[in-house]
Amino acid sequence: MCLETRGPFEAAANVGFLMVVSIYLLTRIEGKMENLTVSINKLSSALEKVS
Repeated sequence: MCLETRGPFEAAANVGFLMVVSIYLLTRIEGKMENLTVSINKLSSALEKVS
C-alpha cells in the first residue's frame, strides 16, 4: 500500500517503529564495534612486538 492511501497516524506509527528498531540495532552494533576496535588494536600491538 502506498503512504498516501493510509491514514497519517498509521504512516507515522510505521515510520516511528522503523526508527525505534534502527536506533536499537545501531546501539547494539556500536558496542560490538568498540570491542572489535580494541581487539584489532591489541592484535596490531602483538604483531609489532613479534616483528
